[in-house]
Amino acid sequence: MLLHIPRILTQDELTHCRRVLDAADWIDGKVTAGDQSAKAKVNLQVPQTSDTGRELGTLVLRALARNDLFTSAALPLRVFPPLFNRYDTGMYFDAHVDNAIRPDPESGFRIRTDVSSTLFLTDPDEYDGGELVIADTYGTHEVKLPAGDLVLYPATSLHSVRRITRGSRWASFFWTQSMVKDDGCRAILHEFDRSIITARQALGDGNPAILGLTATYHNLVRRWSEL
Repeated sequence: MLLHIPRILTQDELTHCRRVLDAADWIDGKVTAGDQSAKAKVNLQVPQTSDTGRELGTLVLRALARNDLFTSAALPLRVFPPLFNRYDTGMYFDAHVDNAIRPDPESGFRIRTDVSSTLFLTDPDEYDGGELVIADTYGTHEVKLPAGDLVLYPATSLHSVRRITRGSRWASFFWTQSMVKDDGCRAILHEFDRSIITARQALGDGNPAILGLTATYHNLVRRWSEL
């Protein structure tokens, strides 16, 4: 499932992120890549354990926690502390698949990367190139979203970032271990959840059909989830 989630960040949060990142110290992005991916990766990152990385990572996590669409689509069990990267002119990331397991260097815990997310922090008119290119069963998708918007997609997907030819592209990126490991099952549950919300608005919460659909949704989550 590939999903565009608009307005994850408020304008005030976005402005704060941009201001803090503008003063940040950036390092080579290869520090979080595996051996194979590092050879394909040319970008910059904020050090994960820096004060800037921790502060802005907490801001992003709080924004995700209040977003019902992210919760419905990802069904998060654990979210890896958000990271921050930038692609300046000439930078790129060739096709790769994200590592299956990610260890957090501070806490020591490990997560299985079921879902990848990119939260855009610069608007499309601020740079040329830089499209996130995601390959899935239905073809290749180019993603370039407004600042504050997020794209969510399976971490199993082959993806890349096109070379920047003008300007600078800033983003936050992170992975989620879902309560439901199978992407197909997550997609069914997300569509089911959205349909229930639409039906509730039309029929009301007390309608017997709504109660039955809600019970079935939760029973499917119970059957498919791994905690």
